[in-house]
Amino acid sequence: MSAEPRINDRIRVPEVRLVGPSGEQVGIVPLAKALELAQEYDLDLVEVAANARPPVCKLMDYGKFKYESAMKAREARKNQAHTVIKEMKLRPKIDPHDYDTKKGHVVRFLKQGDKVKITIMFRGREQSRPELGFRLLQRLAEDVQDLGFIESNPKQDGRNMIMVLGPHKKKTEAMAEAREAQAARKAEAKANPGKSQNAAEGELSEAPAEASAEA
Repeated sequence: MSAEPRINDRIRVPEVRLVGPSGEQVGIVPLAKALELAQEYDLDLVEVAANARPPVCKLMDYGKFKYESAMKAREARKNQAHTVIKEMKLRPKIDPHDYDTKKGHVVRFLKQGDKVKITIMFRGREQSRPELGFRLLQRLAEDVQDLGFIESNPKQDGRNMIMVLGPHKKKTEAMAEAREAQAARKAEAKANPGKSQNAAEGELSEAPAEASAEA
């Protein structure tokens, strides 16, 4: 069955409840009269409530209506947020530099509105020290508590220990902020077209001085 509404001469009822182009209620009129008004306004007669008695029809530009509806649906799909779970793997005896790097990735994921699955991988004798992994997960959760929360508490899974962090910010909010930031950067670049070029030229001019200083 087609989802398209019946329009114009495809409408097969003796009378309709007519709605005007601006949404005004015209009332119940014979179908022939409604079609005549549609021709006068150079619009289509579109059945918008087929199950009503009599059916409700509206005068509109059906081609324009279909185009605008398609654009709205496309924009809705574009802005639709999909839940994404990122994964970050750590070792229980991770060094400070690696920890900071991994934490930076977690921060970025949470800012994007994504969940993060943190996996601590135990090897050999490390398996007898699960408290090392637990403390590391607790430390990470505390370090990013402004951006996320513990959605799934640490639990042992074979040789691994797993915890899931959820973002405080919804995916849709993160996407909207990212678009606003991108638009702001474009606007700034347009308003100051020579700024980035001047910065690059400054770096080039300073390079020889730095080279001579190192020499």
